[in-house]
Amino acid sequence: MIAGLAFYAFAAVLIASAVMVVTSRNPVHSVLFLILGFFNAAGLFLLAGSEFLAMILVIVYVGAVAVLFLFVVMMLDVDFSQLREGLQRYAPIGAVVGAVLFGELVLVLGAWQFSGDVTTLRTNVTPADLSNTHALGQVIYTDYLYLFQVAGMILLVAMIGAIVLTHRERAVSRRQNIAMQVARAGKVEMLKVPSGAGLGELGILRPLPPEPLEKPKAVEHADHGHGGGHH
Repeated sequence: MIAGLAFYAFAAVLIASAVMVVTSRNPVHSVLFLILGFFNAAGLFLLAGSEFLAMILVIVYVGAVAVLFLFVVMMLDVDFSQLREGLQRYAPIGAVVGAVLFGELVLVLGAWQFSGDVTTLRTNVTPADLSNTHALGQVIYTDYLYLFQVAGMILLVAMIGAIVLTHRERAVSRRQNIAMQVARAGKVEMLKVPSGAGLGELGILRPLPPEPLEKPKAVEHADHGHGGGHH
């Protein structure tokens, strides 16, 4: 009874947080709702007996990915009003893509059915020498190895595409020009200075210190008396 109530509570909060991630206007709020959804998904994994997946979801997704999203959204000066300018222009294309995806989901769910051995598998006792992590690794890296590698390649292509799309050239950025530095190699003369030798022996003279500026001479004022001089 308690497990059933916990399942519906975690599922309801997870669905609500997923809806708020999409509908929130503030991207920071979207990331916070995403973290809330991750925690509730971890609770569902715990109820299903997959404590390893629950801990991975909390440590990796909440502790690394979601926090990284939050820092990126807060630190980058993204003009979201400019990003929304082409929303109406691309809305028909987005509607067509959404309709296609919805139709595919309907076809998949309509053709899906429970296996005949599902009742037997639920009553089977888990072997004592087989842990949850061992069973998960055996399924991923043995039964579905090629699909796992394909998923990794898809994520790699998506990461490269995101970097290419967001990379911008800035005129104010300073970069190292290797060709210019190599071209200066013939213009620099290397000298071997023996120990104890001064600069004068090598023909290198220090510049003379600048001459001091002449002080302005004091102006002498003549003493002109009124009505006669002193004798």
